[in-house]
Amino acid sequence: MSTSATTPALPPQPTRTASAGFWSETWRRYLRRREAVAALGFVMALAIVAVFSPCIVGTKPIVCHYKGHYYFPATSYFYDRWENPIFQKDGFRQRYPESLPKKDPQSWAIWPLNFNDPYRRIRANEWTDRAENTVKSPPTKLNFLGTDGKGVDVFAKLVHGTRIALLVGFVSMGIASAIGILIGAIGGYFGGRIDIVFSRLTEVVMCIPTLVLVLALYALIRKPTIWHTMAIIGATSWTSIARLMRAEFLKIKQTDYVAAARVSGISPLKIISRYILPNALAPVLVPITFGIASAILLESSLSFLGFGAPPPNPSWGSVINSAQGNHQLWWLIVFPGFAVFITVLSYNVIGEALQEATDPRLREGGR
Repeated sequence: MSTSATTPALPPQPTRTASAGFWSETWRRYLRRREAVAALGFVMALAIVAVFSPCIVGTKPIVCHYKGHYYFPATSYFYDRWENPIFQKDGFRQRYPESLPKKDPQSWAIWPLNFNDPYRRIRANEWTDRAENTVKSPPTKLNFLGTDGKGVDVFAKLVHGTRIALLVGFVSMGIASAIGILIGAIGGYFGGRIDIVFSRLTEVVMCIPTLVLVLALYALIRKPTIWHTMAIIGATSWTSIARLMRAEFLKIKQTDYVAAARVSGISPLKIISRYILPNALAPVLVPITFGIASAILLESSLSFLGFGAPPPNPSWGSVINSAQGNHQLWWLIVFPGFAVFITVLSYNVIGEALQEATDPRLREGGR
């Protein structure tokens, strides 16, 4: 008896070349839409602004040489109200340009591009040749997007508010993606009663309005944070992802290579993670992209209503909220409103482009 007759045949593997070809073709089709490329570039620019916002706008040094030591970053990038303990000990009291040469004549610092504070108004004589920020000031040379009702620079709040907007979008949809992919994959692969239970659970969650649930939670929690908002948005936004993932698993698990892998005794976990999941992710990217836009819009709405990021954290919606009762303060409505509009529009354009680029019907038609 020959050796080939006794050796069990390995199950056919999903070819990586085909998968790579799919994604490369998807990318080429995406690049054909100029508006989608522009939207992707805008989102990437927002991410850069969010990461480097303390280097763009702020009143604290980025790099500082003080009393023979280098401090980089001189203050925390993610919590700008925090400062290095040495500055607190020496009593800087936010007046860095004045305190540095006074307490150490040999000191030097690299400052942000724009000298404004997203959390408070600039005090008189805090900066050399710099006037104090006036309350509800229209755009000027020093505050070219104006100031709000507390004298805080609007441009500073918009730049630092970018971090909250993108953080809410990506964290909440990260939670939603993990839940939706897990539930959709398990229900679609195993079927039967498991699929029925998960399908009914998905339908129940679909009936829960996210905004009402957020407001109810804020009424119950004594000190709500933006992380509570992200968790609720993520916990209620996974239903479309789960339904798409379930449909893809129901289709792909009927293919020959999955059936061969099952007959060969490969564990269900390995079949799901290696054979089915990589080929089922493409349609899920579309609802994830749309979900990020919806999360940003929801967070801005909550901030406008006073239920978003707790003060003094800057948020686009809170800037619009500061114009309530006085619509003559147009700069408090136009600039943050345009930021919300163009960001949500960019994500929607990216989602539509991904939907067309991954649509098999359009591929077959040669479009």
